[in-house]
Amino acid sequence: MPELPEVEATRLSFADRISGAGILSAWCGKPLRWPLGLPVARLAGHRVLGVRRRGKYLLLDLDAGLLLLHLGMSGSLSFGTSLPPRGVHDHFELATSRGTLRLNDPRRFGAVVWAPDQDAPQARKLLGGLGVEPLSDDFDAASFHAALKTRKAAIKQVLLAGDVVVGVGNIYASEALFLAGIRPTLSAARLSRPRAEKLHAAIRQVLGRALAAGGTTLRNYSNAVGERGNFQFEAMVYGREGQPCRVCGTPVKGIRQGQRATFFCPSCQKT
Repeated sequence: MPELPEVEATRLSFADRISGAGILSAWCGKPLRWPLGLPVARLAGHRVLGVRRRGKYLLLDLDAGLLLLHLGMSGSLSFGTSLPPRGVHDHFELATSRGTLRLNDPRRFGAVVWAPDQDAPQARKLLGGLGVEPLSDDFDAASFHAALKTRKAAIKQVLLAGDVVVGVGNIYASEALFLAGIRPTLSAARLSRPRAEKLHAAIRQVLGRALAAGGTTLRNYSNAVGERGNFQFEAMVYGREGQPCRVCGTPVKGIRQGQRATFFCPSCQKT
């Protein structure tokens, strides 16, 4: 599933190229997770002002409203002036004066939703419950620790919930907890201030490294110009069950938490 680094890497790969483009036409294929919210033909004639990100959502600001794009479990965007013919898994397309933006989503858990503005009900429903951006100045260690003290759930589950800090995702939660030396099953409320500060720094470090590597490609992820991510080659624990820890040599352990795979080192992450 594309997580924050993959979504941001995707944004960076086409945002400058599409900004200022006029929309020539738009097309929707099979229904996605939520309806578009207006007749697709009404997008034609408008202009793309820019592309932002909020959590795992890409926000295309138009001269009238905005489009919120989510890549779901398996989605990816392509942008170019000569894309190949549409395939069976292509479900949305925006033809502009600077190129065509296309959403490919085999499992159709992604979405493209139009809203008149970011305060509109359609946008608030998707964005309103999201926590602080982990790579922004608003993500400070003291507030992070205070929020964790109110949560009794396992720390990895709290990170994935997205209402304390948004977009960490499954891969990077495992990696950040390893870097901080915290077992993923520990109750968030039990983290001391120093350990919360260590985790805060680890989250920022791991996400920064992942973004610099272009994200993680486990199956078929690539950004909007077809470039694959390389963070998977740097992973310390994610996807390495049974393999020796890169720090101490202890076999990495894999468990299930909330139907998601979790990986950790029993020695480096004792508590």
